[in-house]
Amino acid sequence: MGVLPLKSGSYNAEQGRGGMPMDDILQVNERLRGLIWGAPMLILLLGTGLYFTAVTGVFQVRYCALWLRKTLFSCFTGAARRTSGGVSPFAAMCTALAATVGTGNIAGVATAIATGGPGAVFWMWLMAIVGAASAFVESTLAQIWKVRGKEGEFRGGPAYYIEKALGKRWLGILFAVLLILCFAFGFNGLQAFNATSALEYYIPDYATNGTAIACGIVLAVMTAFVIFGGAKRISVITSIIVPIMAIGYIAIAVWTTLSNITELPGVFAMVFASAFDVQAIFGGFAGSVVMLGIKRGLYSNEAGMGSAPNAAATASVSHPCKQGLVQSLSVYIDTLLICTCSAMMVLVFYVQDPQAASALNGMPLVQMAVNNSVGEFGIHFITFAIFAFAFSSLIGNYFYAENNLRFIKGDSKALLFVFRVVCLCVVFYGAVNSFDLAWNLADIFMGFMALVNLIALLFLGKWALAALDDYTRQRKEGIDPVFVADRIPGMPKTECWHVSEVHDYGKPPVKEYLDDALDPEYVGLN
Repeated sequence: MGVLPLKSGSYNAEQGRGGMPMDDILQVNERLRGLIWGAPMLILLLGTGLYFTAVTGVFQVRYCALWLRKTLFSCFTGAARRTSGGVSPFAAMCTALAATVGTGNIAGVATAIATGGPGAVFWMWLMAIVGAASAFVESTLAQIWKVRGKEGEFRGGPAYYIEKALGKRWLGILFAVLLILCFAFGFNGLQAFNATSALEYYIPDYATNGTAIACGIVLAVMTAFVIFGGAKRISVITSIIVPIMAIGYIAIAVWTTLSNITELPGVFAMVFASAFDVQAIFGGFAGSVVMLGIKRGLYSNEAGMGSAPNAAATASVSHPCKQGLVQSLSVYIDTLLICTCSAMMVLVFYVQDPQAASALNGMPLVQMAVNNSVGEFGIHFITFAIFAFAFSSLIGNYFYAENNLRFIKGDSKALLFVFRVVCLCVVFYGAVNSFDLAWNLADIFMGFMALVNLIALLFLGKWALAALDDYTRQRKEGIDPVFVADRIPGMPKTECWHVSEVHDYGKPPVKEYLDDALDPEYVGLN
């Protein structure tokens, strides 16, 4: 997720590119954003994650071995089964990562460290572990109440389980509208601007000499190629882009860290000393090391906010919990891996040259940190990473928006075409203009979106827990878990997950399980 614009020397929060001061509307908007994303919202997000962590017996730790041995490995090898029209669990995870892994993973982490201190990294790590529980619940619910589109593809997400499980279509529509405004029109403009801004190192006057316009056209054309191909093309492209950019970024971070391995004791000492510094924690708590770390973790992986379930619902799996586990793993990849990579590069710089590091913030801090370790090549690589992260976010954000537009208006091809054109215009406009008001509004929309989703999770979480019990029981019995919704007493009606559909998920042991464990006539399923 990219909630942090990369502000260059020619642009700041108080002035647009044209030099005009902010108006009163923007100032009110910023105060409202601060109110919505204050301590109450963060406590609600954190509390929800802690609640699901407790009631699941800290499953996100207990199941780590399974994630790596079964879930993630099967995603890469193609062992994970898919139905007609569906996408693989790995592709669904990559679509979610495409949206969550953005420029905020680079600049946002550096800003948290520069503002709150190195201890923010520790609290960021903690939030990844806690947030994995929320990610599991919302993605499992998305799988349970997913639907099939006209072309056989799966769709789902918070809007769908709010309508079908809570029986509140109006609330589902509200969520969908908020998500569209947030991701398609807000964050996509921001990501386009961040991608263009990365050129400032090479072209200081990029904003006025036509470079921004050219970059906007290129981004719009590249985005059009992907989004006009539909959900399958989006999943294919993200399955390629996300691993490449993540591996490349991790590789340079590992190189930076290993080449300065003697500095690691000092790095970790600095992190833990800052994390548990009483004065730093309670001295202005809203801006403390704890709050900044929590914010960075939540903003980065979006666990509990209701975005990733839109991608999770598209996967073809034999049990909802399988995709819930995959999406939980994506939280770890996003925060524990990619954000930690940014943190390590910055913290090594802090240890080696604290004076220079303290004078920088955001993207310049990351650039100089990499330059300090690997030379000018690092700056070139970071520039490429910014562009790649921003482009993948454009794709992932659009996918979320389209999924929710279909929820509101169905499969109208004319409406979908117009919507895609409008989204491309937003990408182009974002590349050539800094539109603070739109981005701040997007933050507000996401706050309300998260609030709606969290309320739904607290009401519906019991069904995800019931699915987890079913999944765990079958694994203990040595069975490849297969979900049949009708076997869960009292579960609201689902479109999928009935006996007649389970055969789509492949060969035995699925068939053996149905033969041995289910009597359709006895339980009244067929």
